[in-house]
Amino acid sequence: MRLGKFSVSLAVKDIAASRAFYEKLGFRMTGGDQAKNWVVLQNETATVGLFQGMFPRNMMTFCPGWDTNNATLTDFDDVRDIQRALKALGLTPNPAADEATTGPAYLMLTDPDGNPILIDQHVASPLHQKK
Repeated sequence: MRLGKFSVSLAVKDIAASRAFYEKLGFRMTGGDQAKNWVVLQNETATVGLFQGMFPRNMMTFCPGWDTNNATLTDFDDVRDIQRALKALGLTPNPAADEATTGPAYLMLTDPDGNPILIDQHVASPLHQKK
């Protein structure tokens, strides 16, 4: 199963202070909207999302359909296919992606230690477009 681009999504208290800190480490903003309390920063292949007031905890995030530079891949595993594979392995997404849809969707899992994992597809899969 190909999960796509990996990042760490951090629940921060002060988006401006956190952004300034990570920029001192060499990260640069590649996405988001600081006025809406979220930014995505990148340093080479390392990606950190900063989210103020959006999530209760830090989490791992995977983005099917994107490479490390947010370029859309032509061949990737759609989030609904990933979800079906996870369910076949006995895992229960909560919330789950609506398998009757196409295009962007997401699901969440929680690992055995309570760490949230977001699988967040932002692009449409060429294999799952409605005809």
